[in-house]
Amino acid sequence: MKQIICPISNEKINEQITRLNAILGILLIVAAFAFQLPVILFFLVADYFVRAFTKAKFSPISYLSHWLTNTLNLGEKAIDKAPKIFAARLAFLLMLAITILSVSELHSAALLIAGIYVFFATLEFALTICVGCIIYTYLIVPFNK
Repeated sequence: MKQIICPISNEKINEQITRLNAILGILLIVAAFAFQLPVILFFLVADYFVRAFTKAKFSPISYLSHWLTNTLNLGEKAIDKAPKIFAARLAFLLMLAITILSVSELHSAALLIAGIYVFFATLEFALTICVGCIIYTYLIVPFNK
């Protein structure tokens, strides 16, 4: 098996926050479909946009995750921020596709992509497996050589 390569930066982020971001994302997308509230999908698109493409310290979800981490005394485990930014960009694309499909009433396709998102976020939350790094290794690195 090929060694997994992640993007690297000098910036660090607390892994506990990224794990809470994942579970909150799962809960919100499930709520969006369970209660048929597309406004939640628009919120998730905006939140991932902030995380992926701006220099803002916190998106609404990451702010809540930061607060929960401090309130619950979850501690801190510093990890490289670059892989999480790359993963947030992928999640933004997934959320955008889910939202467009959902408002276009292509619900089966939206649910399929939402299932993929939930699977990836569950791997991050439960097992700290960053699917973004796997995608980066196999789809980005070969084209940058």
